[in-house]
Amino acid sequence: MVGQGTQQDVFRAQTEISRVLQRLAILELQGISLRAEINRILRRPSTDLLGIPGEIQVTPLEHGLAELQALVEQTAPLLRAQVKGVERGEKAIALARREYFPDFELSALGLRNETMHRDGYQVMLSVRVPLYYATKQRYGVKEAVAGKGAAVQDWWAIKQELSARVQDNLARTQRAEELVKLLSDALIPQARLTLASAQASYAVGKVDFLTLLNSLLTLQDNEIELHGEMTEHEKALARLEEIIGERP
Repeated sequence: MVGQGTQQDVFRAQTEISRVLQRLAILELQGISLRAEINRILRRPSTDLLGIPGEIQVTPLEHGLAELQALVEQTAPLLRAQVKGVERGEKAIALARREYFPDFELSALGLRNETMHRDGYQVMLSVRVPLYYATKQRYGVKEAVAGKGAAVQDWWAIKQELSARVQDNLARTQRAEELVKLLSDALIPQARLTLASAQASYAVGKVDFLTLLNSLLTLQDNEIELHGEMTEHEKALARLEEIIGERP
């Protein structure tokens, strides 16, 4: 009979339903684990409900590579902390160089001459001359300079690492944006048209069930890929925000 599925078609449909149910069970278990992890981060009981998440929206990227690299130097928390280390090194060098010079201490004391019934003052100047000149002081300066040099090297290494991470996540963001646009504007609409055509053709016996099923699975895979790419896009943006310390 036209439009009547064969027993084999029914078995195939049941198999695909079982696969969908299996995937849903796996996703449910993953959801439980993720909910517990999120609650742990928020310091809440692991069984607390998180509510229904909203629909994922692709957040537009506001900066290009050059702007992001500039923000790394200006606002990146890790780099700013390392800059403080370099500044401490500069202060340590200045303090070490001061050890070359003697310390002067000036003090004044008020006096009373009872015989002459007059007040006076006694001024004292003390000088502390550094010993081991050109040895202890020189080593102190060398140590301070070496400390600053190490801090500068650490700053440079962290800057290079952050710059590489920015480039990587920017590339991931741009790739995800391109794929989201391709899936949304081309692949998914085409897959929906193909499925509608296959449904109409199967109803009049022009195509077999396998063709109809493949059309459905193709649409499903494209929609899952779309949501996956949207998620990857937002994750890459979150990593960029973590690196530079503000919304990219």
